Amino acid sequence: MSMRSQLAILTGKTTQWVLKTFFKGGSSLPGKLALKIDPHVLNKLAQNYEIIVVTGTNGKTLTTALTVNILEQQYGPVLTNTTGANMLQGIVSTFLSQPAAKREKKYAVLEIDEASLTKVTEYLTPSLFVFTNIFRDQMDRYGEIYSTYQMIVDGAAKAPNAPILANGDLPIFNSIDTVNPREYFGFDHQEDVEQMAHFNTDGVVCPNCHHILHYKMITYSNQGKYYCPHCHFKRPELDVKLTSIDAMTNQSAAFTIENEPYQIEVGGLYNVYNALAATAVGHHYHVSPENIRKGLAHDQKVFGRQEVIQIEDKECTLVLVKNPVGLNQVIDLMALAPQPFSLVHLLNANYADGIDISWIWDGHYEKLSEMTIPQVITGGQRHKDITLRLKVAGFSNEDITVRPEITEVIKAIKQLPTERVFILATYTAVLELRKELAQQGYLEGGMA
Repeated sequence: MSMRSQLAILTGKTTQWVLKTFFKGGSSLPGKLALKIDPHVLNKLAQNYEIIVVTGTNGKTLTTALTVNILEQQYGPVLTNTTGANMLQGIVSTFLSQPAAKREKKYAVLEIDEASLTKVTEYLTPSLFVFTNIFRDQMDRYGEIYSTYQMIVDGAAKAPNAPILANGDLPIFNSIDTVNPREYFGFDHQEDVEQMAHFNTDGVVCPNCHHILHYKMITYSNQGKYYCPHCHFKRPELDVKLTSIDAMTNQSAAFTIENEPYQIEVGGLYNVYNALAATAVGHHYHVSPENIRKGLAHDQKVFGRQEVIQIEDKECTLVLVKNPVGLNQVIDLMALAPQPFSLVHLLNANYADGIDISWIWDGHYEKLSEMTIPQVITGGQRHKDITLRLKVAGFSNEDITVRPEITEVIKAIKQLPTERVFILATYTAVLELRKELAQQGYLEGGMA
């Protein structure tokens, strides 16, 4: 190892120790400093690791956490970026935090931002890529879904021998040839019924002949058993199949994959997709069904993903929302919850959230007005926009309390008329809320 690499690693580790010891944080700065000294330091840090990369629009964080849980049941500790720092400097910080391991075979499961993948694969060589989904998201950063897909395909191509394990129910993942070999997971749990996706759905145009795709089964959005009636384009054969949904609540789901029963301790069909992706990784690495079951069964609520926080006598479920497809799945999840409950919606528009907030107008907020929600609190930088959207959806002025500041939001939560509360928030709003709740003693650690 060169002197430059040694200095970069020493600087990064020292900075990390100082930040964690005295400031209780610092997920990206150590990596940023190490990269300034040696731009190739990640290549040195990641040697001797079997690296699984998880990328896509929705579900990266939970898929990563479940994959780590599954692999750890069979192979021991797994390195991962649990803080959600999924850009290049955050990945470097993740490897800096790893103590020297004596095991010959070391695993790392990394959540990587779609736009950062091609930068990260300049310096490390993954063994497997997991593509969760591509939906319209943060248009100012990613552009249309086809641009986003090209980003991650280009990133994967820098490790051409690593298979892509992709969501076979999404047409976009079968739309172009890749240099990487591909494997697919997906749903095969219903009888075929001829149907088409809702008219306001992205990604339903055949990439070959540009006709509208038809479906024999739809899970949600444009995912399902698709085919083009005008050419040969259709869903590929699935390597790992989910064959039944056995139970579903707002807090858990039970299902069958490849004749094995499994359960997760979070609700929603979108989270079953995350569990299916993690299970498919387990199959790829020959993890036993029993160890997959143990890994999925961990009751581990991940940062902002149905995380339950007690604020006085209020049981608050915190859910990250950032695009219409994810939002609509969260709304469907809320419909499964015991009612009544109150709603808090925090909308920011920083770079990490996506500056363009027009996506709120594609969300099915009208479904919320059909539920028993006696009181709504709106907040965040764009509180006026989310307040207007909820009024258009059917909530009255009397239903909505506007509290732009996080401290005022927390005070208002304590006065809500129901014990159960759903908090929907964009990424930086989640960070701000958790930080303030930690300072007030309601949460240990505000950032992760």
